[in-house]
Amino acid sequence: MMNEEVRTIMSKNPITASPDQTIDEVSNLMMESQMQQLPVVLGGKLVGMITSYDLWQSMRTGHVHDRKVKDVMNTKIVRITPKDKIGTAAELFADRRFKTLPVVNLENELKGVVTAFDVIKCIYKEEYPRPILYQEVFNK
Repeated sequence: MMNEEVRTIMSKNPITASPDQTIDEVSNLMMESQMQQLPVVLGGKLVGMITSYDLWQSMRTGHVHDRKVKDVMNTKIVRITPKDKIGTAAELFADRRFKTLPVVNLENELKGVVTAFDVIKCIYKEEYPRPILYQEVFNK
């Protein structure tokens, strides 16, 4: 299972942000979707990541309404490809610096995201194909 490709567990149509969106817009989007990290995409290509921590830091300094995602997003991001192994993602998550990894092709086009929860769910389903508790949640 750890040698399976990330594309087997990644979310293929993730919610994304644009570099020109306002901090206010993205903050609302993240709250509505209950996401803590969003890939920032321009023309289909990954250009950064924005996190709830980035938003919090931005709000501490004030002037939130006129700031854009491009002003606070992270541009030094770790990314993986659809053919990378689930074990590679697990190793990166174990490092505790990441909770969401963008999945890109060789042209840096965003193909999806994989989260630490995706890896946990994959391991759980392997061990317990028929959930004992909360069956309606895990069989989606």
